[in-house]
Amino acid sequence: AILLGGAPLAPSAAATRPDYRFTIERLPDGIRRWMNGVSWRPGCPVPLRDLRLVKVRYWGFDREGHMGRLVVHEDVARRITRIFRRLYEISFPIRRMRLVDYYGADDTRSMEHDNTSAFNCRWRAGQPGVWSQHAYGRAIDVNPRENPYVWSGGVSPRNGAPYVDRSDRRRGMIYHGDRVWWAFRNRGWEWGGDWNSVKDYQHFSRN
Repeated sequence: AILLGGAPLAPSAAATRPDYRFTIERLPDGIRRWMNGVSWRPGCPVPLRDLRLVKVRYWGFDREGHMGRLVVHEDVARRITRIFRRLYEISFPIRRMRLVDYYGADDTRSMEHDNTSAFNCRWRAGQPGVWSQHAYGRAIDVNPRENPYVWSGGVSPRNGAPYVDRSDRRRGMIYHGDRVWWAFRNRGWEWGGDWNSVKDYQHFSRN
């Protein structure tokens, strides 16, 4: 079954853009085959049957509406559509939103293309053997170039280096207490930009 949804925006916004829309569905056979051996493999901590394909309309840097796709755990799918509805309402720009399988599940390549993505069965950064929340479908990286991962050894992605200085506020960047932060926080998600040892400005997760 496919869950369809959407609602008109406030009158001022509705006049300039299409309505927000989303769908939630079980992974289609073609997507399952594509993911198998790429972003998912036997031994991953979540079975394919527990994942959902979520399509949402997002607001692009080109100030146009686009449909993007995310794979997330079924228990956060509805919450994700509400979060991205809020981001659409406030015109928060997103560069692109493709399944990480477009990049061979290579997280570095996906980030370099400024791709907003969710599920990827991989280890936590810098901690081999420890599953990332992305491996459970309960984490999302938003605009990785504008919101890079910063640690003592450098910046990832490398083309995110111009955005390490968070005092220079530009479109697509995320800050503690801003409307993007609240859109996630109000629904029980935490932000990697609030971490102490490293700063993962792109990262939101359920724990």
